[in-house]
Amino acid sequence: MRNNNGKKRRKTVYVLLLAVAAAVLLGGCTLPWKKESRGVPEKIPETLPYEEEAPELVIEQPEKEEIPEPETEPEPEIEPEPVSVNLVFAGDIAFDPRYANMNSLISRGGVLSECIDQNLIDRMNGADICVINNEFPYSKRGTPTPGKKFTFRADPESVKYMQELGCDLAGLANNHAYDYGPDALLDTFDTLSGAGIPYMGAGHNLEEAAAPYYISVNGVTIGFACATQIERLGNPDTKEATADSPGVLRTLDPSRFLETIREAEENSDFTVVFVHWGTESVNTAEASQRELAAAYADAGADLIIGAHPHVLQGFEYVNSVPVMYSLGNFWFNSKTLDNCVVEAVVEKDGEETGLKELRFVPCLQKGCFTRMLTPGDGVYEKVLKKERSYSFDVTIDDEGVVTNGNTGDYPEAEPEETAPEPAAPPVQAIPADGLPGQTLPEGALPDQTVPAVPLPDQTLPEGVLPVQEGVPAENIVDSP
Repeated sequence: MRNNNGKKRRKTVYVLLLAVAAAVLLGGCTLPWKKESRGVPEKIPETLPYEEEAPELVIEQPEKEEIPEPETEPEPEIEPEPVSVNLVFAGDIAFDPRYANMNSLISRGGVLSECIDQNLIDRMNGADICVINNEFPYSKRGTPTPGKKFTFRADPESVKYMQELGCDLAGLANNHAYDYGPDALLDTFDTLSGAGIPYMGAGHNLEEAAAPYYISVNGVTIGFACATQIERLGNPDTKEATADSPGVLRTLDPSRFLETIREAEENSDFTVVFVHWGTESVNTAEASQRELAAAYADAGADLIIGAHPHVLQGFEYVNSVPVMYSLGNFWFNSKTLDNCVVEAVVEKDGEETGLKELRFVPCLQKGCFTRMLTPGDGVYEKVLKKERSYSFDVTIDDEGVVTNGNTGDYPEAEPEETAPEPAAPPVQAIPADGLPGQTLPEGALPDQTVPAVPLPDQTLPEGVLPVQEGVPAENIVDSP
């Protein structure tokens, strides 16, 4: 039997040789009998013989030439533009239907422009702040002050006329706000507040009555202080408020009111004093008014406006503070009286606030109608001339602008003599069939005795006035 072991061994050797050859060809392996290897040496020397440390490469940058930034001028600070506030002041007004002026308004359909010039109404509404002397209470309560010759009380609904006039602040420190006692005064506070009209110079107690009132417009705060010197008695009919009772603020003894002015001055840009003082029917300011004006100016007032005399009084600068002593009646009775509104422009420029302009606007009350006068109508110039004569060392130019120092060559005007008040108006009966050639207004009552107050646009016999239904004719009188 043949032995195949040799063949098997030879075959095994051939296979091994082929595998080695294939490995060499495919993997690049070194034959086992070679001493050198193409692979990575077992240990790599730390420094190769041909390597040298490369010099550090330093690139020198050329120095940059500093280019100076162009010089720019600093932006100028923008100063705020001056801002101004326009104020207008009107004198005595009353809405009691028992008196001639209000009865006339009722008989004219309750249309305000039938009793106050529409141009004047528009001018008052155009102001930023309109201040009016509200010389009566709004109420249906209370009783008239015993022994007082003239007492006023208006229906609360008549406050709408103050709104129509553009009133922004009502002065209550006067000698008629308390005519019907504390209840009527309290109703007055509620009525004005309900109509959106703040008030000053009276309150539920002394603290409120003595408090300044502030109005801010265009970033300018105007402070108002209001008090009455009338009546000049120790125990007046018009009661001063106390710690727990309503009333007005008085300035017969000015010490408390001076505190109010100082407080207003500290908390506002400009301080206005609105004061009830002087003597009725007298055109020249008296010594007590001028003394009080000096005290008010020293306490911090920037402008002083007065009322009560029912006639015009003049202007004066007291310690450099402008004073208008009396605005006169604005719309108060049927008498023919010169009157006015006074306008003031307050300007704030940066940190400084002051009076830029003060203007006297001549008006006339006649036949229960108040109208603004027009330059060139003759009456305007007459009123302006008299106002200059009532004033102390001021200039009032032809446009009514008032400045300190009398630089105008004005002829002297004689103040009008004022007649004593009549005890009662004359009366006459209206026949039942009306007057010859006339038709009575709607609501007029024939066969009644009425006072001598004529209606406009009618020619009635002297002493005859048709009256509105519902108003007792015997109660219709003319106020002071």
